[in-house]
Amino acid sequence: MTGKIGLMRELGLLVLLGCLWGSSYTFIKLGIETIPPVTLIAARTTIAGGILMVILYWRGLRLPTSPQLWKRFAIQSLLNSVLPFTLIAWAEHYIDAGLAVILNSLTPVFAFLLTLLITRHEIVNGRKLFGVMIGLIGTIVMIGIQALNGLGNVVLAQLAVIVATALYAGAAIFGKNFKGIDSMIPAAASLICGAIILIPISLIVDRPWELAPSTRSIMALMSLSIFSTALAFTIYFRLVHTLGSLGTTAQAYVRVPVGVAIGVIFLGEELHASTIVGLVCILMGVVAMTLPPGVLRLGRRKSPARQDEPASS
Repeated sequence: MTGKIGLMRELGLLVLLGCLWGSSYTFIKLGIETIPPVTLIAARTTIAGGILMVILYWRGLRLPTSPQLWKRFAIQSLLNSVLPFTLIAWAEHYIDAGLAVILNSLTPVFAFLLTLLITRHEIVNGRKLFGVMIGLIGTIVMIGIQALNGLGNVVLAQLAVIVATALYAGAAIFGKNFKGIDSMIPAAASLICGAIILIPISLIVDRPWELAPSTRSIMALMSLSIFSTALAFTIYFRLVHTLGSLGTTAQAYVRVPVGVAIGVIFLGEELHASTIVGLVCILMGVVAMTLPPGVLRLGRRKSPARQDEPASS
């Protein structure tokens, strides 16, 4: 990633990823109306993995054959799809999709703590700490304390989302193991591993041939598979390498303003001052976590040259 144009492109993809994953909670809520969680996620990973496989072959790419690499794909699948997808789908039987989004926005916090205390694979500086904290503050300001009034209800469901959030953070860090590989390959391979794990469980637990899913649930499943999984995973693995693990997890903060925008545009909800303040804080957090240090150094090197410029009136 070089230059301002490259940085803006990656930040644009970060926002797009936040939108794709931000909408997934609504798709899940609609899907589980008539499709059990395990079967929904098994279908999600199977459809998305199949789509990416077709695109890979169309591009002339092939999946690797290394057993060691496939072991990593399987671990990535557990961290990034099998466990968190299923936990969130189960939890949304008992909590609102909005609360799931709110709890899941803590991913950068977990990623920061894992990096600081365990992996130390990236430089954890004060700027990134500021990004984590200001983004979290912005999320709290935007949703309002009253939105967390139900936090004590259905504790197991809320804990399930928090565990999923920690797994997402671990997945962002583990995803660094696929550096140098086309981003679509680990995306497709990890989803295939997820399907292999979940399909037998679905057949045993849910007996999907006896289900009668509604048209709305099927449409939600297809949207979830195509946009929030196949496309999102491809973008995700690219950003892990261009923006880093911590930078990529900043998309979690983008999910909240996406939900607010949908409410304002399509549901006629009012845009309150707290929402605007929260959005500004979130954007500051995203920039602080993703802006490469070189950009700041470049700005400091250029500043002395401006001393000879005439002062503006």
